[in-house]
Amino acid sequence: MPESQPRVLSDIDALKALAHPLRQQLLTWLHRHGSATSADLASEFGADRGATSYHLRQLARFGFIEEDTGRSSGRRRYWRPIPQDVRLPRRPADPEVAAAADEIGRQWMERADRDLTAYLSDRQAFGEFAAAAMHSFGATVLSAEELAEFGEDYLAFLKRWQRAPGQASPGSRHISVVFHAFPTPDSRDAS
Repeated sequence: MPESQPRVLSDIDALKALAHPLRQQLLTWLHRHGSATSADLASEFGADRGATSYHLRQLARFGFIEEDTGRSSGRRRYWRPIPQDVRLPRRPADPEVAAAADEIGRQWMERADRDLTAYLSDRQAFGEFAAAAMHSFGATVLSAEELAEFGEDYLAFLKRWQRAPGQASPGSRHISVVFHAFPTPDSRDAS
């Protein structure tokens, strides 16, 4: 996967575009399965084809997806996700930006919770992947600067393993990776 600088979403229009629930579903599907047409995605989500096409164009307008010109022909347009390190702003001063970023973060957490719950409810169905899957809970003591560095190190490690659906080796499947590193709510400021 090409190396890129993080894209911190601070533009309210891009945040609003990404905050739409159907757009989140479309983008997630494309990341997990690869390119698709608006008709494919409309069928997948039981949505109107015209509305799905509009939402895909909005995702493309704000640089989250692009046309897959290698698969598109004539009026049949395939869309694919643009590999990128998308991040939400940490402390936006604009309340509208903060609200949109919070909504996207909430949607991401809900999706992660749904995926983990679905996996855990029937992990035997995942065979060798269930045996290879890992769950970990740990803790450490860090300064704010160290916590930020820890997060960047984690993201650099994750990028080493990222592949698009079409670049996966035989026998591969989409793997969800959820990471949290935050101050423990019951901790007290030691300073």
